[in-house]
Amino acid sequence: MKIIDKAYRLMDNKKYKYGTFLGIFALAVLMPLILDDYTLNVMWNAMFYMLLALGLNIIVGYCGLCDLGYAAKFAIGAYTTGILIKTFAWSFWLTLPVSIVVSVIAAVAIGAPTLKLRSDYLAIVTLGFAEIVRITARNLKITGSSSGLNAIERPSILGLHLTKISHWYYIFLLLVVLFILVSYRIRHSRFGRALSYIREDEDAAQAMGVNTTKYKLYAYIIGAVLGGITGSFFAVKMTSISPNSFDFTQSANILLAVILGGMGKIPGVIIGAAFFAIFPELFRDVPIIGDMRMFFFGLLLVVVMITRPQGLWPERKTLR
Repeated sequence: MKIIDKAYRLMDNKKYKYGTFLGIFALAVLMPLILDDYTLNVMWNAMFYMLLALGLNIIVGYCGLCDLGYAAKFAIGAYTTGILIKTFAWSFWLTLPVSIVVSVIAAVAIGAPTLKLRSDYLAIVTLGFAEIVRITARNLKITGSSSGLNAIERPSILGLHLTKISHWYYIFLLLVVLFILVSYRIRHSRFGRALSYIREDEDAAQAMGVNTTKYKLYAYIIGAVLGGITGSFFAVKMTSISPNSFDFTQSANILLAVILGGMGKIPGVIIGAAFFAIFPELFRDVPIIGDMRMFFFGLLLVVVMITRPQGLWPERKTLR
């Protein structure tokens, strides 16, 4: 573990950090040239969880809030885009601003009256909100009821119809880079420092003049917007969505990726999401082990949490 920690400190060094990032990005760009469609689909799934984990990291990792219903955030974006395309024949690119606005409205509606709560109480509220969204989607005609929305038209870019997995791989790769930049800017801003104070000690932050309720609401809104954007792209990539895609298990998986990687640490969250999405697929075709791969995956998670309780790549102060 000491060797791993030294490697993390080395990569955190400014001399090597940007070079490492550019090297990984260049390798990711070349992936579609050497991988088959199945492997690309696994990589896409990993990037999908990276986007969701980066969005949840704003709420959980930066601000220290407990959100057990993040699936509702990207469900709102997915259904907004799906309804506008399927029912009203909108262009996908025009649905994105609407998805952002609806995500903000939903975040304010649930966050403004409840973010004064803490710990378990807030967790129960977010869990209840996620169930409200899922059950509402399952019972409304405009959302396709329990069957969901099907045959959602995929968009085009400059005349190129996005039908191949390689197209969506590059789109989600760009989204991951964009979300990383947004997360980095927030983390190293005055707003990000205020969130850190709230996470470490909310009472002390409030005593020092930080408007904790306002900053928590801002973090909640940003996390919801990132989740809504991810949901919009998810809807058109999959061409169909249903309430079963946004149940509590999905929220738990996203939260697990954040905790597994290291809350508040951008590279850690990315590694946690990649580990969560890719590892079970490595043993899918292995005899005997393939049928029990989720058992071994769960066992490995227990081992990781015991040996690395702060995550695979925690913040530097934790490494000290």
